[in-house]
Amino acid sequence: MSLTVWLTFVVAAVLISVSPGAGAVNTMSNGLQYGVRRSVPSILGLQLGYGAQILLVGAGLGAIIASSTLALSVIKWLGVAYLIWLGIQKWREPVVTHSEGPPAETSNQKRFWQSAFVNLTNPKATVFLVALFPQFLVAGEPHGPQLATMGITLVLVDCMVMLGYALLASQLYRFMTTPRRQKRMNQVFGSLFVVAAVALASFRRT
Repeated sequence: MSLTVWLTFVVAAVLISVSPGAGAVNTMSNGLQYGVRRSVPSILGLQLGYGAQILLVGAGLGAIIASSTLALSVIKWLGVAYLIWLGIQKWREPVVTHSEGPPAETSNQKRFWQSAFVNLTNPKATVFLVALFPQFLVAGEPHGPQLATMGITLVLVDCMVMLGYALLASQLYRFMTTPRRQKRMNQVFGSLFVVAAVALASFRRT
């Protein structure tokens, strides 16, 4: 893969990661509640799910799944149900007053696997990668190194973008000084998870 082709792919990777989706909502929710540093486990979980999707497509299984209406439907509706559940949990999350001390934290391990499941149950990623990779594969060159380069690039770019989302969300923490504001923000992010679920439910393979 030439430098020009790779740089073009980097631009595509940035646009993919910046576009709002369930992963971005998940990251912003964690960034708001825990700050940037403590959002890292959830970001790494997203990358595990994303990396699994990339390996799936790279191994050729993605094309098989993308051609199976049943497999895509099962994955899609699992993802829809999970996002709605996350939205309800966020909506019902209790507010914390200064007298109560800091909020109880969800363990790093739990947040890691929650985030991984967000990306693992996103069939749009599989279909998109199946369509994306062939556009950048150079004919006549070994596909393995090219796919590895693209996969690593996607994960690294997504990590940086998600860190940016977490940083942006963490800046809102200083405004969360009253129970009313906390409740409103929990409701906003809970609603965004449900919106992401609706967007996933409306996904139709072309």
